Amino acid sequence: MSAVLLLARTTLLEAGRSALPWLALGLLAAALGLAAFLSQVAITEGRELQAALAAALLRAGATFLLAVHVAASVVRESNDKVLELALALPVTRSQYYLGKLCGYGVIGFALAAASALPMLLWATPAGVALWGASLALELLLVAAASLFFVVTLANVVPAIAATAGLYLLARSIAAIQLLARGPLAEETWAQVAARGAVDAVAFLLPRLDLVTRSDWLLYGAPAAAEFGSAVGTLLVYAALLCAAGLFDFHRRNL
Repeated sequence: MSAVLLLARTTLLEAGRSALPWLALGLLAAALGLAAFLSQVAITEGRELQAALAAALLRAGATFLLAVHVAASVVRESNDKVLELALALPVTRSQYYLGKLCGYGVIGFALAAASALPMLLWATPAGVALWGASLALELLLVAAASLFFVVTLANVVPAIAATAGLYLLARSIAAIQLLARGPLAEETWAQVAARGAVDAVAFLLPRLDLVTRSDWLLYGAPAAAEFGSAVGTLLVYAALLCAAGLFDFHRRNL
């Protein structure tokens, strides 16, 4: 446990000395600037429009920043032989992987907290608290996915592309299912097969469209059962990605 905590601490120190804090501040400034612009042009429901667009920008920006930071950090450590040096010490591969994941998870929690603070300008504290907690767990899932893909693919661009693809597909799979079942869809064998394939993919993906929703900020906090079910899925998939990453990391020849 001490090795895991030490690796998590070094991961946090690395993030603090990188450009990530400044990029996060830039993201907050962009969200507040967008809100200020909308306050001047919105004719009706200005507060709701500001909250919805600022929340969407902060969620997407925090996700992108964390995924890029995880991929770039791991590849840089591999290229600089830091990974080999760490494993030459009395540190197991599991401890190294879990330490890095814990560090990236804490970074995600910090990004979620920073993203939730501006939302207090437009939403109630209860809605903001649940939105921020959901975003923190969503970023934990993104960190686990990015770490898994960068360990497997060993390159920055493919890892970021795979993480972005997984995230966007999980966000939009419900809409894809609705399109596949549209009233204008013909009942041909090809349509039935395509619908079955979409349902199979949806079964394997987390329902990210049900978490960190803007309507929690606009129309009140969700019920406890709804919130627990939504964020519970994030924890399950983060654990599965962590297990898959550990398995792949153990079988790699360094």
